[in-house]
Amino acid sequence: MNRRHFLTLLTACYSAPYLKGAEALTKRIRLDHWDRSHDRLFLGGQFWTNPMEDWLIQDGWASCQTSGANRNIHSLLYQLSDTSKPFTISTEVSRPESLKKDDGAGFRFGIRADIDDHRARCFSYHGETAGLKGKTLFIGKKETTLEGKIPAHYELTLTGKPSGDKVELTLTVSNPDDGASLGSVSATVAAKQVAGNFSVVSQFTGNKGRPANAGYQFRNWQISGEAFSHHPERQFGPIMWSMYTLSDNRSDDGYVMKITALLAPMGEKDNQKVELEVQKDGAWKKLGSAELNTDAWTATFRVPKWDEKTKTPFRLIYREQHTDSTETAHEWTGTIRSNPTGPLRMGALTCQNDYGFPYAPVAENLSKLDLDLLYFSGDQLYENHGGFGIIRTPAIPAIHNYLRKFYQFGWSFREPMRHSPTVCLPDDHDVFHGNIWGEGGAPFNPNAKGPSRGGYRQPARMVNAVHLTNCSHHPDYASPKPCKQDISVYYGDMVYGGVNFAIIADRQWKSGPEHVNTEGSRYDHVADKDFDTSKLDKPGLQMLGERQEKYVEEWAKDWRAHSMKVFLSQTVFAGVATHHGSPKGYLKGDLDSGGWPQTARNKAIDLMRPSMALHINGDQHLTSLSQYGVDKQRDSNWSFCTPAISAGYPRWWLPDELGMEHENRPDHNNANTGEFLDGFGNKVYVYAIGNPVKNPREGAKTRYELAHNKASGFGMITIDTEKKTYTMDCFRFLCDATDGKKENQFPGWPVTIHQKENRGENLLNA
Repeated sequence: MNRRHFLTLLTACYSAPYLKGAEALTKRIRLDHWDRSHDRLFLGGQFWTNPMEDWLIQDGWASCQTSGANRNIHSLLYQLSDTSKPFTISTEVSRPESLKKDDGAGFRFGIRADIDDHRARCFSYHGETAGLKGKTLFIGKKETTLEGKIPAHYELTLTGKPSGDKVELTLTVSNPDDGASLGSVSATVAAKQVAGNFSVVSQFTGNKGRPANAGYQFRNWQISGEAFSHHPERQFGPIMWSMYTLSDNRSDDGYVMKITALLAPMGEKDNQKVELEVQKDGAWKKLGSAELNTDAWTATFRVPKWDEKTKTPFRLIYREQHTDSTETAHEWTGTIRSNPTGPLRMGALTCQNDYGFPYAPVAENLSKLDLDLLYFSGDQLYENHGGFGIIRTPAIPAIHNYLRKFYQFGWSFREPMRHSPTVCLPDDHDVFHGNIWGEGGAPFNPNAKGPSRGGYRQPARMVNAVHLTNCSHHPDYASPKPCKQDISVYYGDMVYGGVNFAIIADRQWKSGPEHVNTEGSRYDHVADKDFDTSKLDKPGLQMLGERQEKYVEEWAKDWRAHSMKVFLSQTVFAGVATHHGSPKGYLKGDLDSGGWPQTARNKAIDLMRPSMALHINGDQHLTSLSQYGVDKQRDSNWSFCTPAISAGYPRWWLPDELGMEHENRPDHNNANTGEFLDGFGNKVYVYAIGNPVKNPREGAKTRYELAHNKASGFGMITIDTEKKTYTMDCFRFLCDATDGKKENQFPGWPVTIHQKENRGENLLNA
């Protein structure tokens, strides 16, 4: 079967019938309808599949393509909730002849997580199990051995009968052709152990990798009983979310609205188009349709001459075509904001390690703040996202592996993104390459020592899919010409709310550390405090690259249709971190930071300085507010490096502990602030820093408390084009950003600077 038919993540056409009211849950409800889809494991967004790249629809069966352990499918729309009521779950199961080691198939239920969120539970394995492994039928540790030969095709039925504060469970295996029982096992468990997500599972234990031989198949998955609650609002797909921008094109096109619909992979026989409609004068008007890109599974619309003065509802429509010639229209709705005329309020976010998924405190704050713009500066995922490893080659499986991880980003932030324009930059982990030095798109150097090498490790086709999923909705790029390996480029600008935002890739052309010698075990780390880092500043080393340098020079001088500027890139142009990984993990220099190469760093700042732009960035997992110096301290732009949404690898800026020389500590007199030379000798004035606690796990009972302790959160910038000021707020992970409490923010924030301070005309603590 063509692997393009392979899918996905979320599945099922539609639940027939859609349930209305709790009384419907007493009926037997068929969940799957996989026999009505076109050779894939996705449709109505009613299931989460772990991991999506390991599942395929074949002849109506949900077929696991590997015998690796714990491959599973969760129901999104139904939960086991009221354990004082009875329930039944059943499914047909098929065991392939090629299965070399049978580690069982069946159900996991009562799936719980440390937080009460069905999305978090989709990645949890804390629950009860019931299934058949070889000839052993089991519920948890209660087992019975079946007599006679067990057919390869059978039906499993799990029933739950309440009994006070317990539930009596019975699992029966039967012949699906005539219903004849082949055996059963019973167990009694505490009622609280039953409530939560439920799923079907292929291979409960065994090889955690991805063996080539197939796992189990499932079909005719059904539930009944009043114990189930129904949550249609949890549907995630087939249009999972959208991202859009609005920009003054400063041409005959006027304002241009661009929007991308993000779908899970479809089959070749499926509808390959998405439609866009907007509401005008109370009626829906179709603006056209767009073809799905069958690598990135995105459909992008570009609408010129947009009415930027009017707030406009939109809907994206995907028409699902079933094999019986019927059709279901699925809609995703949102709002195109009007162009801001007062102060523009933007959220700035970065780095979301999945231990904090789904980051609800941050996402909910974004929705409550109702911001004019959202900016994600990179690392929308990490390689570990969702478990089950990474696939590096070939390109198509690698893309599917990437998409499954990327969808967790959309699942978390789709609500605020449906109503606010979004700029979304890819960074190193998005292309499965921590600490990337892009070398202008060159392939990864296989001969360099260790992982710290220039070039791209992943196939160019996969990198391009990453760029499409993140940036296809951005305003028109400055240059359509790809770089090496035909890897796409995405730098350009957006004019919105009287502000011009430069959108820059500060790693795509950056030189790799193998060009220099740090004399340590890693090319990119300088651990010796006495090492002379000036030796690392060799002629010809690049940071932004010649193409982007020329663009930034022109952008800084172009003041058409705006009066203020913002420079958006991935990371801060200084080494504002002294310790990596632990409070004892001192590094003098990290070549992954924007502080190296020094000459290229200074050139980038020199080109930026005439723009008087605030530099907004992320990446470091350590929030900082600093001002660059080139010829002297504080002669250049300010940088706001925002906190990680969910900080993984921690960093600290602890110059006071190291006895580093400093001058001109700000008036607030906070520790670790003032004018410094970073480990590369770059001039940097650190006004505020948001260090994590030294032992983040201490006292953290949930993922959200851990994220908070690791100095996670988000930034907000208010740009006032009348006063010519930038006001920066820096919110902690666990807070209500709307209640005005001082403890909501990291020490030193909020801060307001004037536009001209971004070229060294300083007013703050002058």
